Amino acid sequence: MAVDYAVIVLYLAGMLGMGWWGMRRATSKSDFLVAGRRLGPAMYSGTMAAIVLGGASTIGGVGLGYQYGLSGAWMVFTIGLGLLALSIFFSARIARLKVYTVSEMLDLRYGGAAGIISGVVMWAYTLMLAVTSTIAYATIFDVLFGLDRTLAIVLGGAIVVAYSTLGGMWSITLTDMVQFVVKTIGVLLLLLPLAVIKAGGFAELASRLPADYFAPLGIGGRTVFTYVLIYSFGMLIGQDIWQRVFTARSDRVARLGGTAAGTYCLVYALAGAVIGTAAKVLYPQLGSPDDAFATIVKDALPVGVRGLVLAAALSAVMSTSSGALIACATVANNDIWARVRRLRSPGPPRPRQEAPDPHAAPDGHEAGQLHQAARPHDEVRGNRLFILLMGVAVIVIAIALNDVVEALTLAYNLLVGGLLVPILGGLLWRRGNAAGALAAVAAGGLTVVGLMVALGVLADEPIYYGLIASLVAYVAVSLATRPTDPAILAAWRERLRPSATAVSSAPGPSGN
Repeated sequence: MAVDYAVIVLYLAGMLGMGWWGMRRATSKSDFLVAGRRLGPAMYSGTMAAIVLGGASTIGGVGLGYQYGLSGAWMVFTIGLGLLALSIFFSARIARLKVYTVSEMLDLRYGGAAGIISGVVMWAYTLMLAVTSTIAYATIFDVLFGLDRTLAIVLGGAIVVAYSTLGGMWSITLTDMVQFVVKTIGVLLLLLPLAVIKAGGFAELASRLPADYFAPLGIGGRTVFTYVLIYSFGMLIGQDIWQRVFTARSDRVARLGGTAAGTYCLVYALAGAVIGTAAKVLYPQLGSPDDAFATIVKDALPVGVRGLVLAAALSAVMSTSSGALIACATVANNDIWARVRRLRSPGPPRPRQEAPDPHAAPDGHEAGQLHQAARPHDEVRGNRLFILLMGVAVIVIAIALNDVVEALTLAYNLLVGGLLVPILGGLLWRRGNAAGALAAVAAGGLTVVGLMVALGVLADEPIYYGLIASLVAYVAVSLATRPTDPAILAAWRERLRPSATAVSSAPGPSGN
């Protein structure tokens, strides 16, 4: 195992080195939060695939394959379908908005009335996503080093918090590219073929397992439908996903790069299910399906390769954890804390100022304003502080929390049930207004919470009826109240015009 340990330690040290490198590139708010909106197709598609394919997609996907066979691919498959839908139908418009959060988009579309409530819901979702990703370190580090659960969470969480705090989205982008390569080599090119060969080939799998293991809907049609509602729709509206869309340097990159990432997810989904099916043949009596990944890696792979594949699992968890962390901090700082500060120190609205004369020498007051505007590091420092604070909170909650599945289900139910309708409604239906959006968030969110209390967090009904309640409230209230101010709609349409996406000619590094 010494070689495997060396591979893992070298990998972790490389993540911290990438964080330090990214810090040198994050010199403005745009650099820190959205990588300067300069990612090209290769980096964009790699980092997008890295964030959506986390520990649940890797360890959980193999576990579902162990339990249900090839139909266990459906969970990750619906993630890929959601990413494809986002990239093909919505990513270009999202990228043109030039915002930092989903709530800012709602502010632009509805006139500022829906942002604070959506910000709180989105913050809760990203926080729990970061927590559940962080808990996964306990499983991986236990396999690697036999560490105590708390120590494993602190160690893994501290590494992610460190490189995320140092360079923000640039650090996360660079580390995600490494993680994407490691996952591709470790899972697709090494573990998949070696697991099938170890199990005796596909013919042996077919002869030793029930026919249900090869049925397309062996996992159950209702389960697949629920996966579509939660994961496919969740991909359309999550802050962690949108924040990656904001990093694209053009509409074309967002659309084509995202389509490539979504297609990669479909391949990854099938690979995980096949690996889990092979593990069922090799180890038919495992105590838990989620043990399948670690068991087949530990027993079926040679030294060195085993370390690389375990690094792939670690990279899957880290990519999701870091993406959720920066999304959580961005929402907390820009959508919640900034609004609270404005409420605590109200003042008259600032008058619209004309553009300054470039040939006029600034007076003392104007010079002070220019000096203040020329201090991008202030905003970087503030966002860096929020990543650190949210990171510490995530580690503490992860240590205290036991039921990961319920926490993640709660987060996704609130996100989809409360925000899907007003977000997609704002993008697709001109008649939707702020009152309808607020009613949709309230009706969907309260229905989801009430039914989860009555029927259990893991029940399917909360998300079904939550979406119906949200849609009915959105349409009914929007039609019963005054339409959105034409000036707001005009400004919205102007932001969505393709001409607004001209590539900046400012010098600087770009992702290719």
